[in-house]
Amino acid sequence: MAAAAGASSSASASRPAAKALKLNSNNLGAFKISKLFGAPLIDAGRSVTSVGFDDRGDYLVSASDDDKIHIWDCNKGRHVKTLYSKKYGVHLARFTHKSTAVIYASNKEDDTIRHHSLIDNTYLQYYRGHKSRVTSLQMSPIDDTFLSAAKNEAVRFWDLRTPQCQAMLPVQGHPVIAYDASGRVFAIALNERPSVSLYDVRNFTARPFLVIPISDDDFLSQFSMPPRMPVIASLAFNPNGLLLVGTAGDVHYVLESFNGHILYRLRGHEGLERVQNEDLSMVSESGASGQECGWTPDGNYVFSGSQSGTIRFWHIPHHQEQPADAPRPMVQNVSPSVSREGHQGASRAVAFNPRSAMMVSGGSKVALWLPD
Repeated sequence: MAAAAGASSSASASRPAAKALKLNSNNLGAFKISKLFGAPLIDAGRSVTSVGFDDRGDYLVSASDDDKIHIWDCNKGRHVKTLYSKKYGVHLARFTHKSTAVIYASNKEDDTIRHHSLIDNTYLQYYRGHKSRVTSLQMSPIDDTFLSAAKNEAVRFWDLRTPQCQAMLPVQGHPVIAYDASGRVFAIALNERPSVSLYDVRNFTARPFLVIPISDDDFLSQFSMPPRMPVIASLAFNPNGLLLVGTAGDVHYVLESFNGHILYRLRGHEGLERVQNEDLSMVSESGASGQECGWTPDGNYVFSGSQSGTIRFWHIPHHQEQPADAPRPMVQNVSPSVSREGHQGASRAVAFNPRSAMMVSGGSKVALWLPD
C-alpha cells in the first residue's frame, strides 16, 4: 500500500519503506471501494457514527449505533475484532497514541468517557464529570492528554493517566473542538452564535486569544431569508494552519487561523442535514456525525461525505499567510475537483489514512477506498 505524501516520518524503522504517492486530482480520482463491510458486522438498519485511524495508519476503529466497536487491519483490508458496549453505548471512538487502546464517549446510562483496552477487552480508566451528552472528543497530537466537549455544559481537559478532569471551560450551546497540528492551540465552535474561538492549551481557562465570527449572510441569503447559517458539525486544522469549518449543510468553509479571515467557501455537495436521525447526530437537528469532512494528510485537499453518499474532494489553493491587520479578502467559491461514487446511502463519517493512500467512509456499511 503506497504511503501518502505529507504523512509523518516518525514511523518505526522496522517498517519497510513505502513509495510515497503525491496526492493529486488524478490519483484521487482513481480511488474506488476496495472492501465493503455491512451486516452482520453492523446490524441492519443501524449506522456507523465515527471512524478513525491509529497514528501509524495500521488500524481503523469504527463505532456504530448498534453499540459495537470494530477494529480493522488496514494493511490486510480485513476485520479484526468486535467489542461491545451494550450497557453504555459508544460514540466518537478514537485511538490513543497506542494502537491497542481507544477512548470513546458513552451515549447511554451516563456521559462518562471510557478508556478501553483492545487487547483484553477491559476498561483501563473512566473519565467522569460531564453532565450532558459529549458532542466532541479529540486526542492531543503530541501527548496523552485529550479534550472533550458536552452540550450546554463544558469543554474539559484530561490526562489519560488520571480520572480527574485537569481543567474545564463552561459553555452554553453545542460545542465542537479541535487541536491544531502543534497541539498547543485548540478551537471551540459554538452554533448558537456561529463563531470559532482559539485558545492556548497552556492557559486553558484564560480568554480566547482570537474569536472568529462565522458569517456568510450575502451568500446564504440567496437560499433563505433571513439567511440561515448551517450547523457547524466539525473543525479540523491542516498542517499549514488553515482551519476547516465543516457544516451539516451544503457548504464548508476554510479559514486563515492566524487572522480569522474566511478564505474559501466549499460548494457542490449535498449536506447531511437532510438525513434526520437524532440518535446519530452530533447536533440532533443536523443529521451530521461530526466527522463528515476532513483534510488529506498533506493538507492540500478537503474531502467530504454527503447525503447521497458521493465523496467530494476540493483542492485548496496555496495561501500565503497574511498579517493580522491585513484587509479581509473576498471569500472565494471552490468547487469539487474530484467526485467519487460507490458508497451506498449517506456517507456520515469519513477519514483519510495518515500514512497510506487509503480512505474510509461509514454509513450503513464501512467502505475502504484505495486508488485503482
